[in-house]
Amino acid sequence: MKKFLVQFFTWWNGQTLGTRFHTWRKGTKVGQDEFGNVYYEGGKDSEGRTRRWVIYNGVSEASMIPPGWHGWMHHRVDVAPPSDNYIPREWQKGHQPNLTGTSGAYRPKGSVLGNTHRPQVTGDYDAWTPGS
Repeated sequence: MKKFLVQFFTWWNGQTLGTRFHTWRKGTKVGQDEFGNVYYEGGKDSEGRTRRWVIYNGVSEASMIPPGWHGWMHHRVDVAPPSDNYIPREWQKGHQPNLTGTSGAYRPKGSVLGNTHRPQVTGDYDAWTPGS
């Protein structure tokens, strides 16, 4: 019952009932990644390409799509990673969650939310004032 209510009232957690129905009618499962996200394709978009979509495992966060699947989702490659025996390059980094809004977010030197103080102004800067 909880899963039904979550699908009925939220769009950011997994899939909605509309997405479930569309996937049941037109979707063909292509594969699954290491995070548990499931990838589908089916039907045509306005440009005549096959529609591709993902059903996230948990919260819908676009940064949770690995690089190989990202290329497939955006029609950069025609073959999905499971069929292509995709091997990530040595320079590709693993997934890091989006930390915006959390205590782990990037805060540059001088940021209001950072734990450092702003650098003192030297004499080479004159603040603008109206009428000057």
